[in-house]
Amino acid sequence: MDLTICIIDDDLVSQFATQYRIGQSIPHCKVVSFDSAEEGLDYFKQHLPGDGHFPDILLLDIVMSEMSGWDFLLEMENFFGGQPDMDVYVLSAFQNMSDRMLAKKHPLIQGYFDKPISKDNVETILGARKV
Repeated sequence: MDLTICIIDDDLVSQFATQYRIGQSIPHCKVVSFDSAEEGLDYFKQHLPGDGHFPDILLLDIVMSEMSGWDFLLEMENFFGGQPDMDVYVLSAFQNMSDRMLAKKHPLIQGYFDKPISKDNVETILGARKV
């Protein structure tokens, strides 16, 4: 089965750059992108309860309008009753150190990276999965 990566980021330039970096490392993976946390959450709630197949990797921005990445993670935990079966990485501009510390300690988050994601960071994520 091919690798599926989900990007939730309200910055379209960052979304494009992330997709480009992923394409450099694994050109044949499936990438699903959402422009807001609400849009991503709606997708997960509508499509995943039936088949239960989560994306393999979620790249999540933290600072977004209306619903933050933190709120998204809380909603996911509440809706799916715990930890979804996917690797979650925060990809954010980290405007303050408290977000970085929360990401480091959050039980759903495997790691965090500054925007824009580098090819080395993508390779680190993929290496953790042994792709």
